[in-house]
Amino acid sequence: MNRLQYETSPYLLQHAHNPVDWYAWKPEAFERARAEDKPILVSIGYSTCHWCHVMERESFEDVQVAAFMNEHFINIKVDREERPDVDQIYMEACQAISGNGGWPLNCFLTPDGRPFFAGTYYPPRPAHNRPSWPQLMQYISEAFQTRRSEVEDQANQLTEAVSKSDSVFLKTDALLAPAEKRFTREVAANIYNGLRQQFDTRYGGFGGAPKFPGAMALRYLLDFHFLTGEAESLAHLKLSLEKMIMGGIYDQIGGGFARYSTTRDWLVPHFEKMLYDNALLVGLLADAYRLDADPLYKETIEDTLAFIKREMTSPEGGFYSALDADSEGVEGRFYVWKKQEVDEILGEDAALFNTFFGISETGNWEGVNILNRKQRLSGFAREQGMAEEQARITLEKARRRLFAEREKRIRPGLDDKVLLGWNALMATAYCKAFAALGDPEYLETAERNIRFLIRKFGAEKEPALFHTYKDGQAQYDAFLEDYALLIEALLELYSVNFDTGLLQQAARYADYLIGQFLDPDSKLFYFTGAQQQDIILRRKDLYDSATPSGNSTMVHNLHRLGLLLGHSGFSDLSVDMLKVVKSAVERYPSSFARWARALLYRAYPMHEVAVVGQNAVGRARALLTAFVPNMVLMAAASADETFPLLAGKGEGGDTNIFVCKEYACQAPVKTVDEALALMKPRRIV
Repeated sequence: MNRLQYETSPYLLQHAHNPVDWYAWKPEAFERARAEDKPILVSIGYSTCHWCHVMERESFEDVQVAAFMNEHFINIKVDREERPDVDQIYMEACQAISGNGGWPLNCFLTPDGRPFFAGTYYPPRPAHNRPSWPQLMQYISEAFQTRRSEVEDQANQLTEAVSKSDSVFLKTDALLAPAEKRFTREVAANIYNGLRQQFDTRYGGFGGAPKFPGAMALRYLLDFHFLTGEAESLAHLKLSLEKMIMGGIYDQIGGGFARYSTTRDWLVPHFEKMLYDNALLVGLLADAYRLDADPLYKETIEDTLAFIKREMTSPEGGFYSALDADSEGVEGRFYVWKKQEVDEILGEDAALFNTFFGISETGNWEGVNILNRKQRLSGFAREQGMAEEQARITLEKARRRLFAEREKRIRPGLDDKVLLGWNALMATAYCKAFAALGDPEYLETAERNIRFLIRKFGAEKEPALFHTYKDGQAQYDAFLEDYALLIEALLELYSVNFDTGLLQQAARYADYLIGQFLDPDSKLFYFTGAQQQDIILRRKDLYDSATPSGNSTMVHNLHRLGLLLGHSGFSDLSVDMLKVVKSAVERYPSSFARWARALLYRAYPMHEVAVVGQNAVGRARALLTAFVPNMVLMAAASADETFPLLAGKGEGGDTNIFVCKEYACQAPVKTVDEALALMKPRRIV
């Protein structure tokens, strides 16, 4: 056993039995490296990473390999989900060296933490034009001992490159330009056209394989359609959602989405299921359902949240991080089927089920079957000469029987750490699902989760928070994305339960971020707070990649908080942040998709809606069943002078809906339909 036995991360615990003398990312490792003047190997991965498992089996469990590592290096294991700040720095170094990256990430550092070489997976023997892991370590060790000046020069150059990498897209001189000249409808259309060039018009989504869901870019299409009437934008969104839901990337038996598809047609997933993907996709489906009440969206929301409740929710109300792709050491084994198995389990219902879900004797992937749908149930039932409801009942009964049989299999590994930011994303998704479908359980789940996060992740110096929680222990200072996504969840929860204490809590966290994370020169937030001292650089998180950027999320948060609280400082900072990155967003919209939506809401300004009166909450929730993306909403039984939107709006009694823009309100109306008519966009691109 090595030192990792004392950690809580499932990924680190997977390596606790390795003969490698692993350290966690703790001061003692660096102290020993400096004392012995040895290079540091930082090996970074995560618990559901397939190639991380492979490299462990091939190299880190090998006694001779471990002996060499222990003699020549100080070895540190990092869970990238626990320490995304560490991962960011050394992944950037890897990309600077090779032009690409991935996990496992293996980075060699000087004793003070500067990177001088980095790569990803290395085999135990030379293969595919790669040296073996032992060969690479021999080379690195000799270079450190005999060519130290070259190593130091490389470390200085790499560290300098990483320190400048996040300023490439920033235009701080744009802070002097008037906002109205930068946030135009032409910019919004340019962003749409940039995304449009990447449309896969046959299978939906963007680009070819490997294909990721792209939930944030798809959400831009939804909003752009609503605000402009662009038909192709909506058509591509609907195509993309349908193809994903009917493909193998979606678990047709148990619900929930896999991380990405290895094929363009969404058939063959990388089978790991991540909390954040499911949160983003549930939120997108809920928003899409509010615009277009497609029953396929409703069914997928319900089944995915049933999966989250069943397999990804802790007894305390937190959400677990991920399910592994592998079970019994084989990727996808838990999820795939042989036709003979299905025939034996389903009997006379097998033929119908096999036809609908594409099951064959030869299989569609490595001799087995990944369930997928080629068509919707209505068309399938017609082809089979059946009533649609009869087909639905038969297929659902068969699906439940296969699910029960699947539950007997050896399950994929569960990463049961609870991450603040990812949990907040899922709380937001539950709020959106409640707004769209009205199921009170969804609201209760979101409220319970938010209470859990604030109670369990709180640090001694409130409102400071921790990043990760497991086995009753919270640790590691929270990062920008944690605070940003929690503020977003608080705002989203307010928008469905109208507890103004949530707004005040969100404002406290926003003030804390401005004090501890903001770079006053660029008007952007650092990923780490001023108090964090165990990394060599403070970087800024800009890209909307698998998860939203903390900065892009704060642009939205500050805009909404500024309107809801009448806080001009929040509003002005939101505008400045957008100015600095606007050129990059317009040029690379798929990498800045949440930023792009923030630009859209400046080109098509927000509606500020107040519902005041005895039935305020009921009428506000009825308003939420419609999709109006550029709207902030408040509801109260009577006027409240604390909040500008509620000030002077009557003393209760009859319920009125006030639709305002920039605090100029139109005459109040009584019905939801009248309010929606006032917010109907003038669709001129």
